[in-house]
Amino acid sequence: MNKVYPDAKSALEGLTFDGMTVMSGGFGLCGIPEHLIVALRDSGAKDLTVISNNCGVDDFGMGLLLQTRQIKKMLSSYVGENEIFEKQYLGGELEIEFNPQGTLAERIRAGGAGIPAFFTKTGYGTLIAEGKETRQFNGEWYVMETGLVADLSIVKAWKGDKEGNLIYRNTARNFNPMMATAGRKCVVEVEELVEVGELDPDRIHTPGIFVDRIIKGTNYEKRIERRTTRKKE
Repeated sequence: MNKVYPDAKSALEGLTFDGMTVMSGGFGLCGIPEHLIVALRDSGAKDLTVISNNCGVDDFGMGLLLQTRQIKKMLSSYVGENEIFEKQYLGGELEIEFNPQGTLAERIRAGGAGIPAFFTKTGYGTLIAEGKETRQFNGEWYVMETGLVADLSIVKAWKGDKEGNLIYRNTARNFNPMMATAGRKCVVEVEELVEVGELDPDRIHTPGIFVDRIIKGTNYEKRIERRTTRKKE
């Protein structure tokens, strides 16, 4: 089966629909699937539930789908860099389900591993725990959190082969690997696409069995959300 597609638009053909749940990898603007996000926007799919650590910025990353009002609900841990997000939420146009960052990562990992739920201390006794089952273990209280799965995962990796085996670099390894396992369909963009057998098996982070389609991206912007520099003396 050929997993390689010529571009992001063709890689998403037949996979998007209104009301779907999408996982989008990356951390801040690092390691985000830039081209697949644009293709998702251009697909016109609306009423989306998006699971992502954050929602990009106003004019980049998942923020592009806020501009077009395609997102109905966000499951995130941090959204502080996006004014459009703030306005839509306060205006009642956008639902938010906040998750502690580690809890969000574990919910995604659990979903990919077929684990329906788990217990964590994080959030017990706070608003996070409202309406959720709690249980005591060894004298400590825990909150039950459910695993997450998505109709589609869009993922960014540094290098991949034509079977979909993937290697990530540094911070881009956040969220992308677990999201690759938790999507019913997984589409990946890579900076370098090589032949099968060229990757060192000991360095592969995501086995190709989790990947359905892959593209080679070009001209990555790799923006920085908030650049802070020290003044020269």
